[in-house]
Amino acid sequence: MLNVQHLMKSMPYTSDVAATQALTEKFAAIRQAVGQVIVGQEDVVDKLITSILCNGHSLLVGVPGLAKTLLVKTVADALDLSFKRIQFTPDLMPSDITGAEILNEQRQFQFLKGPVFANIVLADEINRTPPKTQAALLEAMQERTITTGGENYPLPAPFFVLATQNPIEQEGTYPLPEAQLDRFMFMITLDYPSFAEEVNIVRNTTGAKNIQLSKVLDAAAILEFQALIRRVPVPDNVLEYAVGLVHKTRPSSDRAPEAARQYIAYGAGPRASQYLVLGAKCHALLNGKFSPDIEDVRAMALPVLRHRVVRNYKAEAEGVTQEKLIRDLM
Repeated sequence: MLNVQHLMKSMPYTSDVAATQALTEKFAAIRQAVGQVIVGQEDVVDKLITSILCNGHSLLVGVPGLAKTLLVKTVADALDLSFKRIQFTPDLMPSDITGAEILNEQRQFQFLKGPVFANIVLADEINRTPPKTQAALLEAMQERTITTGGENYPLPAPFFVLATQNPIEQEGTYPLPEAQLDRFMFMITLDYPSFAEEVNIVRNTTGAKNIQLSKVLDAAAILEFQALIRRVPVPDNVLEYAVGLVHKTRPSSDRAPEAARQYIAYGAGPRASQYLVLGAKCHALLNGKFSPDIEDVRAMALPVLRHRVVRNYKAEAEGVTQEKLIRDLM
């Protein structure tokens, strides 16, 4: 067992090498803590933590009952950060997220902060609320600020939106616009557990066992690790591979292969290239490397690109998925 209290040392570290070692230890500690509650889904947990370390937002997509909400809550419990959950419904208003001005006892207007003013915001079933309310998150996700009544209010740092979405029940839902999807670093898909994993899930959740998670990371540590990842050098060939992969998703690009021209309506934008490189940097550090290589970029390709590649009618008619297109491009 990892000594979690030992890992809660004060920041900063004496060198980037020491910080990298601490990062791998804390990453293992978070995985261990989350594994006490969440059975399986190791790759999903890894991607979710990676997005947090890269200062990116994540969208979790899966059928009901796969513990998407529980996963986000468990990760939040393992981090010493403020956490708020917003249940997105058709009658949710933008002010229910951002906050509103009220008249206080002194007959003066006062801004009452909404639940978005937290380090981790769980946007549960984000596609169940109308576009006007969905758009209330756009400024928060991109600028990390909220503007209301002519005043600008900074959100706490670090700030993450971790959203969930049901892919099968479309009645009464409002699909996220491309501009909002592009704000998510990762789209992480969850699949059904294996037979053995489901046996463990039922065993763990039908008894009287109550698990209390220890805090592994605080805000200062996360900000330091985010800065560490930014300082990781990237070889030119890796940078060019990441940008070239994104260009291949654009049917109008001279780098696009025939499959892209035939099946893709719109490709990924420059933000995808940025997230590919950031994710590759983090993936390299977590795997004992001090600089990313092409395999690190490939490991990030699916979660970064799957929600940024828009298929055309021909692809949908022939059942060609985003995942198959991205794998073919690699």
